Amino acid sequence: MSDPLRLGIAGLGTVGIGVVRIIRQQAALLSARTGREITISAVSARSKGRDRGISLSGYAWEDDPVALATRDDVDVFVELMGGEDGPAKDATEAALKAGKHVVTANKAMLAIHGQALAELAEAKGLTLRYEAAVAGGIPVIKALFEGLAGNEIKRVMGVMNGSCNYILTRMENSGKTYQEIFAEADGLGYLEADPQLDVGGIDAAHKLAILSAIAFGTKVDFDGIQLEGIERVSIEDINAAADMGYKIKLLGVAQKTGRGLEQRMQPCLVPETSPLGQLDGGTNMVVIEGDAVGQIVLRGAGAGEGPTASAVMADVCDIARGWSGPVFGQPAATLETSQSAQSQAAAPYYLRMALVDKPGALAKIATVLGEAGVSIYRMRQYEHDAPSAPVLIVTHKTTHAALEAALENMHGTGVLAGEPVALRIEEV
Repeated sequence: MSDPLRLGIAGLGTVGIGVVRIIRQQAALLSARTGREITISAVSARSKGRDRGISLSGYAWEDDPVALATRDDVDVFVELMGGEDGPAKDATEAALKAGKHVVTANKAMLAIHGQALAELAEAKGLTLRYEAAVAGGIPVIKALFEGLAGNEIKRVMGVMNGSCNYILTRMENSGKTYQEIFAEADGLGYLEADPQLDVGGIDAAHKLAILSAIAFGTKVDFDGIQLEGIERVSIEDINAAADMGYKIKLLGVAQKTGRGLEQRMQPCLVPETSPLGQLDGGTNMVVIEGDAVGQIVLRGAGAGEGPTASAVMADVCDIARGWSGPVFGQPAATLETSQSAQSQAAAPYYLRMALVDKPGALAKIATVLGEAGVSIYRMRQYEHDAPSAPVLIVTHKTTHAALEAALENMHGTGVLAGEPVALRIEEV
């Protein structure tokens, strides 16, 4: 049997402790599957004295993660601290410069600095792996690298933030408002320390940027993502969508077109009978479409100790087996600089608006839509007691530009009693 593979783990939160548990509890299984013993040499975290529910006395302790990353008895630096810059980035760079392989769960660091880190790792002949950075326990990175290597990827999409999916699902099931369920999720510890990372779509967009790079052979381009969170989704939208056979999801979509790379992370309506429409709670789902394989659906836990630690260990095991390869599936030097493109593909849209309750109000809205080339597929007007009348419209397929023109012109009609809500309906 080969020499042991020695790990240095920086970050001993939920995921880090999960990795320690797997290595202890599955030592024989890991050795049988990789042909090497996997051991931990040293660890690092912000607080040495914190009770983590497991003894760490058998491992050397480093207060400085950079010192951990460069230890002589560490073969693989496992970065589980998080954060796009600061100690995580410094220690990762130090590890690569010192000739250490790296396994990370840090989507923010990869989404912002992925190209530079890939170039550094490949120049050193080292492995940089990050299965745990996207969709928790779902092996979507490995699927793109290996199982779908013979495919030209046409589209990648999915629900990639369990906290947002939990909020939207709870709103639907409870009838409570966004603000009420946000407070509930925060109290349960489901949200990041900065909740905007979750509800603003930033966390999910980091993941989409990484998947796009692998799927389409482009440099990671987080800034090119059209980004909108779920803060404006109301319980009225949730109920109206359900009434028309749809569910609202924070959906990431990426596809390469003749105009460039389209990347968007935004609330969309999906058919309630589709796999994405049936996705409840904190579960993640990634849908990949390839020219040969067609559409495949990957579903599972997107966070948590066990699922994310499982993904970390998948990368560690690959390194133990001697796996090596480009960070984003092809050499970093060959990755294209993508041209960001707004979606011009026609799609149906959901519109919700409140109209002044007077004769001819709805006719004026229909006229504005028609003049912009937007035709109405379905429309509902609900009974009301308020001075304004709630109206729902589902359009036939139209372009984003045509819809934006129509929305702009609606403000000149004098019949709007509030700002209209427009959500794309994604065909899945």
